[in-house]
Amino acid sequence: MSSAQDRPRAGGTLLYSIGAEPASLDAHREDSFATIHPMAPFYSLLIKVNQERPSEFEGDLAERWTISRDGLTYTFKLRDGVKFHDGSPLTSRDVKATYDRIIAPPAGVVSLRQAQYAVVERVEAPDPRTIVFKLKWPSAAMLANLASPFNFVYKADVLARDQRWYEHNVLGSGPFKFVEYARGSHVIGKRNDDYFIKGRPYLDGFRALFIKDTAARVAALRGGRTHAEFRGFPPSTRDELVRALGDKIVVQESNWLCTQYVALNHERKPFDDPRVRRALTLAVDRWEGSRALSRIAVVKTVGALVMPGSPFAMPEAELVTVAGFGRDIDAARREARRLLREAGVPDGFAFTYKNRNLPMPFEAIGIFLVDQWRKIGLNVQQVVQETGPYFADLRAGNYEVSIDFQCGSIEEPDFELAKFVSTTKSPINYARYKDPVLDELYEAQSRTTDRDERRKLIAQFERRVLDEQAHYLPTLWWYRIVPHSAAVKGWKVLPSHFLNQDLRDVWLAE
Repeated sequence: MSSAQDRPRAGGTLLYSIGAEPASLDAHREDSFATIHPMAPFYSLLIKVNQERPSEFEGDLAERWTISRDGLTYTFKLRDGVKFHDGSPLTSRDVKATYDRIIAPPAGVVSLRQAQYAVVERVEAPDPRTIVFKLKWPSAAMLANLASPFNFVYKADVLARDQRWYEHNVLGSGPFKFVEYARGSHVIGKRNDDYFIKGRPYLDGFRALFIKDTAARVAALRGGRTHAEFRGFPPSTRDELVRALGDKIVVQESNWLCTQYVALNHERKPFDDPRVRRALTLAVDRWEGSRALSRIAVVKTVGALVMPGSPFAMPEAELVTVAGFGRDIDAARREARRLLREAGVPDGFAFTYKNRNLPMPFEAIGIFLVDQWRKIGLNVQQVVQETGPYFADLRAGNYEVSIDFQCGSIEEPDFELAKFVSTTKSPINYARYKDPVLDELYEAQSRTTDRDERRKLIAQFERRVLDEQAHYLPTLWWYRIVPHSAAVKGWKVLPSHFLNQDLRDVWLAE
């Protein structure tokens, strides 16, 4: 039997900080926690990631759904009686208008995830409570695409009047109603008494505070001026807060669907030679890196291209047979030196490694990598750049070797692997290679609905990227650390800082 302290308590205002301000309020065009963290409480999704099992999905506006035997028709039945915050009913017409905008945005409208819906032939709304997606071919990632936390459901009548209204305005059907956005200061939401889940939300409201400086966000949490910062802090901050606050602070931790890669420019010699690329990955002791860097930075987990611990991740027994993941680092570095000699790369060969000027975790990883490469006789100069010039050089191919990264919201191989197909197909393949074998493997794994077959194809894809061609070098997966006030209940850390931010289930024990 649960005690009274464990039972949700209604009332109170949640105070939390956000380290960046949104570029716009329209989640369809954005890809940042700066939009999700203040805006998600105002909106509903068609379906969402299951909080307890993040590789599975559950209904939000959808009450239930079916998938046809041929995998080409997805039919969703919507909840009855859902209302927008202006009191108007939410129907399949609104869901259709939302996804039509995401899939085929009108001129002047940006839809950041448009390419993920190439599989969709059309969206239908045969009656007010039914929404149907017709596909061109079966897609293993369709539910994951639909469950994106950025797929806020907008009002069709508003979009009909002004497709860009939502960039600067708010009208949803989520657990909280919009009250105020004071730019540079805060966002305020109040309880939606007409929310479609009875008894939720528990909170009277929330206030999201924009605090760019990390030290100021830590001080606010430590001083009780905020209850939480939901993106995460480094290990040193966790330890500082625990020492200072004791049982007044709770720390939740999780693997994080973000990782750092090293892009090797295939258009620059000698990095066009797979022997050289393979040597660079063999030089890196990822297991020791995990042990050392996890003490000081938000990285920890060793893994391949699909997030470790997720259903399609490469098992460790197989991972250690991939170049750069073996446990015998001395043998790996001997092989690295041999490959460099074979490729005609002289001892002491110098190159420039470009990095981004973010301490967590970019700079920590950069220092580690330079040290690792020096151990096979390479003379590496690290150049640290501001974010703007860093991205400009990366996209233009103006580099030899550069840090790269990828963050996602959902554990789905289609999303995690898309970066690594040929540069003609992937605008974020900054290593600038073309590999038809990878393109074929990617399409095959995406279209099969047989999980065992898909797992085999994904493993082949990963081995080709990381071992056979060493197109990209993985470093470490991020590790999420979220300290929050012990008064905050009902919130659970998930592997993405984009998920579980509607605050529907959160309550305050004070």
